[in-house]
Amino acid sequence: MAKTYSASMLKVLEGLDAVRMRPGMYIGSTGSRGLHHLLWEIVDNAIDEVANGYARSISVELHKDGSASVEDDGRGVPVDIHPELGITGVEVIYTRLHAGGKFDHQNYAYSGGLHGVGASVVNALSKHLQVNVYQDGKIYQQEYERGKVLYDLKVIGETDRTGTTIRFWPDVKDERDPEGIFETGDFQYDTLKTRFREMAFLNRGIRIVFRDERPEEAKENVFHYEGGISEFVKFINKNKEVLFAEPIYISGLVGTTSVEVAMQYNDTYSENIFAFVNNIHTPDGGTHLAGFNMALTRVINDYG
Repeated sequence: MAKTYSASMLKVLEGLDAVRMRPGMYIGSTGSRGLHHLLWEIVDNAIDEVANGYARSISVELHKDGSASVEDDGRGVPVDIHPELGITGVEVIYTRLHAGGKFDHQNYAYSGGLHGVGASVVNALSKHLQVNVYQDGKIYQQEYERGKVLYDLKVIGETDRTGTTIRFWPDVKDERDPEGIFETGDFQYDTLKTRFREMAFLNRGIRIVFRDERPEEAKENVFHYEGGISEFVKFINKNKEVLFAEPIYISGLVGTTSVEVAMQYNDTYSENIFAFVNNIHTPDGGTHLAGFNMALTRVINDYG
């Protein structure tokens, strides 16, 4: 016999509870892939500041206590009061889903990440998260535990710089804390290093400093390429015999869509094409790659 189904049985998840109950919907998994996705989301926010001309450098650090921090020299997360919600911009971004400055082209011409979801999802899936904002000569700070605000945004000092620093401790499950989310808290240095190198190639002139404090002897890499994606192509072809010394580089802007292409033929018979949209790698291609292949084939055929 069927049970009675009434409105009283409907459960409403408030705030970030939905993220903690179904993390896979937001970051794909609770394994290593999902863990790294947390860091990608915070770094992507910093990259968006760089890509839109508001920042020049990013520092990423893996700490011995299992946390990770990301620092940029951008404008800093808004600290003023949101006119409708009555809380600071910092609190809006880190505690409210679908809240951010990337839904139109007023603040960002283009951006990667989850568009208003990423920062709050990272907060929801972290045991602890700390935000420091450097703005208007002051250092602002707010902290959270599993997405819950610990105290109102406060001023903790003075500064002559601008930017944002995020430090978070992923909510890893263990014997002492069975309510945790992630099966592992081990960030893979080589995986991160490869991605940060890509980001530096894709954003001409950016400086990314990546440091790992966890080993006995700390490791550090600095990625900075004034040549942008042309240097990326040279890097890919560095152990191959190329048909011409300098890559072909083309860039253009149509409306609000900016396109960059760099290519260089070598003497092998295998093809390496790396496609990206808004700094996000698209290994399965898409209309951007299909359009490029079609245009290149047409130009070569017409010339022939």
